[in-house]
Amino acid sequence: MSDACCEESAQRATALAARHRGVLWTVLSINLGLFAVEVAAGVRAGSSALLGDSLDMLGDALIYAASLYVVERGARAQARVAAGKGLLMGVLAASVVADALSRIAGPTSPSSVVVGVVGALALAGNGTCFALLYRHRGDNLNLRSTWLCSRNDLIANGAVLASAALVAATASPWPDALVGAGLGALWLRTAGRVLGEAWRGDRVVPGAAPNASPGR
Repeated sequence: MSDACCEESAQRATALAARHRGVLWTVLSINLGLFAVEVAAGVRAGSSALLGDSLDMLGDALIYAASLYVVERGARAQARVAAGKGLLMGVLAASVVADALSRIAGPTSPSSVVVGVVGALALAGNGTCFALLYRHRGDNLNLRSTWLCSRNDLIANGAVLASAALVAATASPWPDALVGAGLGALWLRTAGRVLGEAWRGDRVVPGAAPNASPGR
């Protein structure tokens, strides 16, 4: 390969890394803001679904920070950080399920109005993150695992809104608790998927080009 081709390839890689970094900083900021709003609202409303979603936001923020760390690093470094993301997802999932189970027998229902308003705000914020990450989901394992987190967020936000409607209709804490447990199960599934991809990525021969993951 000529020096000109090598230089052009390096310039493209640098430009792509800069785009990845900009997107990750944006979604990191959105998720930190949403975490602060949801954890405060979850405590005020007594909502397992909102508290579970707030942990989701915090987990995503930590995941995006880890993704920023490996933006310009090799496939093996990306795989090892992805493994850390997967483990973090699993821990958060277990904590969400435990919280949901503890609230099932609760005597009072959460505030459906607070849950609905904050859930709609979270949906708007995560929709923005999803749109930003979607175009980069096939670039490498780092962005692939990040996009999977964003996709899960949209599913979670829809479930939170559904729980608010059901709580309003039934005056029961069950819908909220069940959504919290469902969010935990979703994260456990994604954690297993990310850990599987990280295991395969960690076996890439050093110096080899990282394989882009499929879009779905």
